Amino acid sequence: MIQWKEEKVIPANIETVWSLFSDKKIKRIMPKVEEHILIEKSETEAGAKHKQTYREGKRLETYIVDTLIYKDREVEKKKQIQFVLGKAFEVTLTFTLIKVDESHTRLLYEGENKGVNFVGRAMLKLAGKKSNLDVVMEFLERVQAEAMK
Repeated sequence: MIQWKEEKVIPANIETVWSLFSDKKIKRIMPKVEEHILIEKSETEAGAKHKQTYREGKRLETYIVDTLIYKDREVEKKKQIQFVLGKAFEVTLTFTLIKVDESHTRLLYEGENKGVNFVGRAMLKLAGKKSNLDVVMEFLERVQAEAMK
């Protein structure tokens, strides 16, 4: 299993940053997502389900994303999602935004990637922690860049 918890203070209003996690803007911060379609409930509630298609090189993976937590308060916002990728990995991602002041937002990005079968567990053991951290930090940088546009 690979776990991470990183944070970044973004020089943008919490509402601006939060909007990037909406269905219509999700591709701006997750450019490998080709398709993100709501299939159950509404995007602003726990229990929502989306069909998502992700591109990794020439390969496309389609899976169901479950929204486990959805909290939208003035000073704190949180979204937790979970999906199984390639029938091998259970991925849980948590995005927490905390209002620092009117023009700064703290983004906490937490995640867990678990192998759900022998192949998944073996692949995670071979994967480097540094490469995972690089992906996490790249995501935080992308969110900041998009929030400042």
